[in-house]
Amino acid sequence: MATTNAITMKRGAMPNREWEATFRSWGAAPGTTETTKCDNAERAVRKAIAADPKLNAKSLTVFTQGSYANRTNVRQDSDVDICVMYTGAWFTDYSMSDGVGDAALGYVTGGYSYSEFKNDVEAALKSYFGKDSVTRGRKAFDVHANTYRIDADVVPAFEHRRFHGTPQSHWYDSGTEIHSDKGVSIINWPQQNYDNGVRKNDETGRRFKAVTRILKRLRNEMADEGYVAAEPIPSYLIECLAWNVPNEGYGHDTLCADVRWAIAHLWNNTRKGADCKEWGEVNELKSLFWTGQPWTRVQVSTFLQAAWDYIGFE
Repeated sequence: MATTNAITMKRGAMPNREWEATFRSWGAAPGTTETTKCDNAERAVRKAIAADPKLNAKSLTVFTQGSYANRTNVRQDSDVDICVMYTGAWFTDYSMSDGVGDAALGYVTGGYSYSEFKNDVEAALKSYFGKDSVTRGRKAFDVHANTYRIDADVVPAFEHRRFHGTPQSHWYDSGTEIHSDKGVSIINWPQQNYDNGVRKNDETGRRFKAVTRILKRLRNEMADEGYVAAEPIPSYLIECLAWNVPNEGYGHDTLCADVRWAIAHLWNNTRKGADCKEWGEVNELKSLFWTGQPWTRVQVSTFLQAAWDYIGFE
């Protein structure tokens, strides 16, 4: 791959395949059948939570998150991620504030623990769907698919609040926090992911999500064909990489040109850590390559080189 800017790279022939037609198919939005089964899964989980007397009496919100919510899902048989979030208590992060804390805000320790809430969600799901239809994982519950709905990962969460400012003038970013059965805390920002993705998609004439789906399908096909470089690249990372492509990289005459520009830009800027150290996830509240991520910059750069060669760009 050339190391010049993506705009000036020479586009080579793409042997043995009409990539533009492939990309148009891969970039299409989820079909009606997929969307309906996703909606059915969410509706069923809502009914399960509402049918439980203990949970029904609490302050909860149930919503889809991840690729289905963002409409960047690509596999008809993939899971839908559904969050059941308790909003009557929350985990706090004061590290980005100046003097804000529990005492200053009048917060006290809640009487309903996260572990108790997770157990209650498990009981509600098994009561509604049947014990054989629900499997408990370390982070979420798998509600198995049937002919009416797709497989659902149900994630019990508390609200997470990241505070800014001072005790006299403060605000917070609202996200979700879960604790795995091994005690690992995981913080996510699903609303910010959704809002930022919608905005970028509008700004790029709907190309951001189309190219995201294309890169996900490309990664999946490469993994299915045994390309080792594709294996450590999760779906969400693909979405974040597409997010870090400048808007000017989208909106060419063809999807091939968009994909070519995106891969070249991403590869050029992931060869050295200094060139992508400011990159964030779609939510812009987490660094894309901080040390706690389950992927590395080198893995990304290696995958992008393999993807470029796989398509046949020059």
